[in-house]
Amino acid sequence: MKVTVLAFATASEALGSRRLEVELPDGSVLADLARELERGHPALGEIWERLALAVDGELAAAETALTEGCEVALLPPVSGGGGPRVELVRGPIQLAELVGRARHPGRGATVVFTGSVRDRRGDREVTRLTYQGYPPMAERVLERICDELERSTPDLELAITHRLGEVAVAETSIAIVAAAPHRAAAFDACREALERIKREVPIWKREHYADGSAEWREEERLSSAPELAAAAPAQ
Repeated sequence: MKVTVLAFATASEALGSRRLEVELPDGSVLADLARELERGHPALGEIWERLALAVDGELAAAETALTEGCEVALLPPVSGGGGPRVELVRGPIQLAELVGRARHPGRGATVVFTGSVRDRRGDREVTRLTYQGYPPMAERVLERICDELERSTPDLELAITHRLGEVAVAETSIAIVAAAPHRAAAFDACREALERIKREVPIWKREHYADGSAEWREEERLSSAPELAAAAPAQ
C-alpha cells in the first residue's frame, strides 16, 4: 500500500522533503513506517522522540494501523511553553479536544468560533495563507488574554488554538472555545478574545493569490497592538 508522509519544520529538513510517498506492506502500522523512514533518512532518528505523529489529521500512537492512501504527518513541537488553554499548531486543529478543555458540568453554555481561509480578497482569488509567528511571545499574549477575560467573568473558561505555516482555502486557521454558566457571557468572551487576538498576538498572515503574487497583511495589527507598536521602528 502507498502512504503519504507530510513533514514540517525540522522534520522536513531531516526527511529532505515536505512530502514523500512511501510503499509499505498491507497491514503495516505507524511503527513500521517509522522504521522505514529512519532506514532511508538517518537524520530523522535524531529527532524522532520529539515528534508528534498524526494519521489523517488525528494524533496517533505507534500501533495505529495504516491504510492505502492515508496521510501521516510528522509534527515537531512548537517552541514556547503555552499551557493547556492555548496552543500553536502546524497541522489540523483538533476541535473536539479543544472543546473538551473548556467544557464543564457547571458551564451550561459553550460557544465555539472557527475562522477559515477565505478564497477571495476583493476581486483577487486567494489560494492559501501562510501564518508566521513568534511563538514564545504569542503564547504568552494568548495566556494573558485568557487570564484577563476569565478574571472578568465568573467561571468562564477559554481555550484557543491557532495555526502556523500554510493553511489552504476553507481550512480552519483559528479556533476559540468559551464556556460559561450562561450563554451571554460565553458569546461576549468569545468575541472579545477574537478581537484581542487580531490586535495583540504576534502572528502574521501572508496571502497567496492565483496570479502567483503574495502579500503580507500586517498593517492593522501593527497599528493597534500596544506591545508591537512600541517595538516597531519609527517610520
